[in-house]
Amino acid sequence: MDVDDESGMRTLAAGFVARVGARGRLPLDYSVASLRVVDFLVDGLRKGGADRERAHDTLVELGAYVGEVLVRRAGAVWVDLDERQRAWFGQPVGVRMPDGRVWNPLGKVVNRFEAGGTDESLHTFYLTLHGRARRVPGRTTPTRGAAA
Repeated sequence: MDVDDESGMRTLAAGFVARVGARGRLPLDYSVASLRVVDFLVDGLRKGGADRERAHDTLVELGAYVGEVLVRRAGAVWVDLDERQRAWFGQPVGVRMPDGRVWNPLGKVVNRFEAGGTDESLHTFYLTLHGRARRVPGRTTPTRGAAA
């Protein structure tokens, strides 16, 4: 499963949520708290003995989901990475934050899978993420600034 553009990532995340939601077992609602579920899922893949090759498709889906949480909650947008960014991140797409920083949610998921532990928590990644939009009470659109 290779996704090579930003619209494909949104579609991939939505399909994953629909498939998992159909089973009614996991609360993937694009909330920041749901990133703890993603941490749990990635840890389960690793503890279940899956190697990176066997887990690849699921890791990409989870990376798409994490990226979509950044889009919906932090004001990010999916972007096709340029040649230099592709070489650095090892991915064709990423997310650009309101302050212009580019992040690699797919790579963060792979790091969690390979390293495990709280140092690579996707939930903590969001909470410590630089460049998020700040929501102002009474406004429906994010503004540039500090954490939400």
